[in-house]
Amino acid sequence: MSAAFDFAKDNANTEVASMSRRTWLKGVGAFTGLALTVGVNGLVMAANAAAPAKKYGGASMPGGTVNDPLIFVSIGADGIVTIIAHRSEMGQGIRTSLPLVVADELDADWGRVRVVQANADESRYGNQNTDGSRSMRHFFTPMRQVGATARLMLISAAAARWNVPAAEITTKNHEVLHAKSNRKLGYGELAVDAAKLQVPAQVQLKDPSQFRYIGKDAFGSVDFRNIVTGNTQYGIDTRLEGMLYAVVARPPVYGGKVASFDPAEALKIPGVVKVIELKGSPPPAKFNPLGGIAVIARNTWAAIKGREALKITWDNGPHGGYDSTAFKVTLQEAARKPAKVVRNSGDTMAVLGQAGKRIEAEYYIPHLAHATMEPPAATARTANGKCEVWACVQDPQATRDTVADRLGWKTADVKVNVTLLGGGFGRKSKPDFVAEAALLSQAMDGVPVKVTWTREDDLRHDYFHTVSLEHLESTLDAKGKPQAWLHRTAAPTIASTFVAGAKGEQPGELGMGAINIPFVIPNIRIEAPEVEAHTRIGWFRSVYNIPHAFAVQSFVAELAAAAKRDHREFLLELIGPARQINPQEMSDTTNYGESPVLYPLDTGRMRAVVELATKEAGWGRKLLKGHGLGLAVAYSFMSYVAAVIEVVVADDGTISIPRVDMAIDCGPQITPDRIRSQVEGACIMGLSLALTGEITFKNGSAEQGNFHEYEVLRAFSAPRDLRVHMVPHKSSMYDTMPLGGVGEPGTPPIAPALCNAIFAATGKRIRNLPIRDQAKKS
Repeated sequence: MSAAFDFAKDNANTEVASMSRRTWLKGVGAFTGLALTVGVNGLVMAANAAAPAKKYGGASMPGGTVNDPLIFVSIGADGIVTIIAHRSEMGQGIRTSLPLVVADELDADWGRVRVVQANADESRYGNQNTDGSRSMRHFFTPMRQVGATARLMLISAAAARWNVPAAEITTKNHEVLHAKSNRKLGYGELAVDAAKLQVPAQVQLKDPSQFRYIGKDAFGSVDFRNIVTGNTQYGIDTRLEGMLYAVVARPPVYGGKVASFDPAEALKIPGVVKVIELKGSPPPAKFNPLGGIAVIARNTWAAIKGREALKITWDNGPHGGYDSTAFKVTLQEAARKPAKVVRNSGDTMAVLGQAGKRIEAEYYIPHLAHATMEPPAATARTANGKCEVWACVQDPQATRDTVADRLGWKTADVKVNVTLLGGGFGRKSKPDFVAEAALLSQAMDGVPVKVTWTREDDLRHDYFHTVSLEHLESTLDAKGKPQAWLHRTAAPTIASTFVAGAKGEQPGELGMGAINIPFVIPNIRIEAPEVEAHTRIGWFRSVYNIPHAFAVQSFVAELAAAAKRDHREFLLELIGPARQINPQEMSDTTNYGESPVLYPLDTGRMRAVVELATKEAGWGRKLLKGHGLGLAVAYSFMSYVAAVIEVVVADDGTISIPRVDMAIDCGPQITPDRIRSQVEGACIMGLSLALTGEITFKNGSAEQGNFHEYEVLRAFSAPRDLRVHMVPHKSSMYDTMPLGGVGEPGTPPIAPALCNAIFAATGKRIRNLPIRDQAKKS
């Protein structure tokens, strides 16, 4: 159904060409990418979109609308509609989904739509930071307005040409129609006239019952054909005339620096052109490069061999003694004593000291790496006081600002071309690797330089997901009902990467499943010990929801077992009756940056996903020996997701997963197939993290360097049957119900559901991740 878009051809002025490793794919099919055709006098449409505002943890939040129109749509004389995609595409489908929304309101023929990726330009496109599961949530209505505005201008142009009232004119599938006179015109025929009209200040949006694309399946992706035929353009694919290639030997320890180096042997490697020292930034490093020694060569292989030949002495700095095993003890000590209170209702400590059945548990999650399939890669060219970069970035504007700052130039002198991303998960919103390329091009007197990170670079120099120790206590009364809830969450903060001396979780991090639990428990106390970071900490898919959900949902299962209650019924009782809770009542002052009025925590919706997932999974059915069902639910990024995982644990502890049922309520579903695929991907990633994901540190350095050490889920270990069930909403809800996020909410419930399933199958309780061989019989 979807028309293909050839990124390389449609951006020919960037001098980009596909790399030779893709050439063989081009002959797989007889497909040739359709070239973009936009008439010189094409119609340009505009409408307001959400403006950038304050940032928390890299997730910029909406701050109203911009005053100047933002250009998103043009129509050529041949009728081809070109729509700008201003959010980064990393497999989640947003380069298709947002243009699809525009096309629906425009009444455009999807087969005659082309998509062009926007470069970094805050003044034109508003917020472009593709983080926080916010793209559709924040831009669904603005993109509808864009399409509706274009449609109204075409109608107005036709009304003037035919001298009839605009109210008598309709549109259908790329044509403007006047039923009374049986006349019609194609969009291309009206483009020039419509472009001369003033952009209307107000437009009428479609009634949702009229949607042709929104809420429908079978549109695929504008990139699918190019992906399978090798015509896509990822950051690592960039080639410019005269380009040189670089790899960087970075300090093995965060905050370290070069003490001395000898480039002599590296310069003897055939193809090596130059060895350059890159100055780093002391912690907090923000988005700045770590520094080190760069090897510039005529190909990447030569650069890598040259780096291997370097002789470097490192000054490891203040974090040279970081040991993750020892730090786990530090976290335990912090979590076992009173700390800063961040939510308090009732008198938890007094109740915990009274008679009753007391349950206590601790849960540990190690550092995690993003491990995107495409490691960071960027190409830069500096010339005549201008810098142009090509990179796989999630935040083009932060990239532009960082590059300008490091070069000492004006932001206006930096152009950022956004390629496709071979995975992101939050890593590629930190543009340190782009700044490296820009600095090296500058050092090479403007010659284009591509910096490629190897897998070892990627895993050892990541902005790691935080390590965490979660301590929970509760008491059960004679009826098995919890009377108190104590949760101490000890984890370094992302803020430490940006602010010197920042310790312990910040309000936005605590609002990710720690303080905003809606449980019906009379006494609740949440505390946050202040522990420091010893490596770069960055946002990661689902962020702090991962450790919090693992602890909270595992502990609920432990309480249910202690009370000798069915886990599902116990969880629903804890959630309580359907009600809407203002997050501020739970001491959550951030609410993911959203209005607490528009986005209260809705326990009715949380109950619904639990009920749907358990129903579809056949909760309570009789299972064979060694089989178990595990349940967990999480609210994150304004959406509700429950997971039921079935496991089989063999006598040797080997775990297999016959089936997973996931239920999601993200509000009205704009592109259902993309929702399903994102939830499926979140499940696979969550399983990977739970089973084997772990980065450890010794003497300040990350010990894992490739996939034999930091494993990701293999195909043979994936669930044999993965089902995604979406809570339905009436079509009228498109205009009345705020959207939730999709990219991240599927990950948090996976680890606890899996561990709860293992307990159901074996009676063994797992409180430390990764699981690895913990399911083995003692």
